[in-house]
Amino acid sequence: MKAMLLKKFAPIDQSPLELVELPSPEPGPEDILLRIKVCGVCHTDLHTVEGELPDVKLPIIPGHQVVGAVEKRGKNASRFKEGERVGVAWLYSSCSQCGYCSREKENLCESARFTGYHVNGGYSEYIVVPEKFAYSIPVVFSDEEASPLLCGGIIGYRALRLSGIKPGQRLGLYGFGASAHVAIQVAVYWGCEVYVFTRSEEHRKLAENLGAVWTGTSKDDPPTKMDSSIIFAPAGELVLDALKVLDKGGTVALAGIYMTPIPEMDYVEYLYHERTLRSVANATRQDGEELLKIAAEIPIKTTIQTFPLEEANKALRSLKDGKINGAAVLKISD
Repeated sequence: MKAMLLKKFAPIDQSPLELVELPSPEPGPEDILLRIKVCGVCHTDLHTVEGELPDVKLPIIPGHQVVGAVEKRGKNASRFKEGERVGVAWLYSSCSQCGYCSREKENLCESARFTGYHVNGGYSEYIVVPEKFAYSIPVVFSDEEASPLLCGGIIGYRALRLSGIKPGQRLGLYGFGASAHVAIQVAVYWGCEVYVFTRSEEHRKLAENLGAVWTGTSKDDPPTKMDSSIIFAPAGELVLDALKVLDKGGTVALAGIYMTPIPEMDYVEYLYHERTLRSVANATRQDGEELLKIAAEIPIKTTIQTFPLEEANKALRSLKDGKINGAAVLKISD
């Protein structure tokens, strides 16, 4: 099978992903083998390739927003039929037995494995996944439309929940890439007022088209305080910007797996009055199932830019340079 393989960490400008031929994987008893149709391109992939994340297994095939068709099933796998369309997300497996798993926090499981990080991911023609961790894809979405929902959508949905935002309240979104352009549609569906902070004029226009009541940069003062905010961009200085315009009792949720250092802050100015600052780590299968259900109800419209598999380096460069309006998706097979 063809795959884009990372053998050594390097800046994306050096095109570290190599197009190679590898044997197709074989499913274990509880697994399914998928022939991949598309795979979304995520900031986590960029952080992986550039060596900004710990404990990455090398060599590795990145990618964790996979849509494909079941090609083969393990002897004990019966949840999906051959030919059925399914998705694979960031959470590849968890132990299901530890304290975290038993408290419905499998996203924190010490034995959790993640797609394209601990195990080979979707920048390839085939992938094996435990059938319990695969998702049915709603028929309302094409392959390309569904792909960004499987990471950006899921983590955005979890971030919305952990931000504590309620219908009718004011929500700030910092950064407006693949995850934020899904999250805003859920928030608007819930009746929230959404304020978007981003440097990109093109991203601000997209946010306005998707229902933002105000857009600006993180240095601009919005017309009112936020009840909750989510930071999607991996820039630590945004934490202070978000806290500065957060109302008393509000929450800022940090949705990224990586962030540059957060500057020192004055406690009274930024955090006092019961403001909460919290991280969002991975997501559970329940988050995924709930997001796909609500996405089909809305239905969410994903803005995508497609690239062939062999242009994965180019797609990641465009992502790093802020040139992707919405989400980037690798088109691998028909």
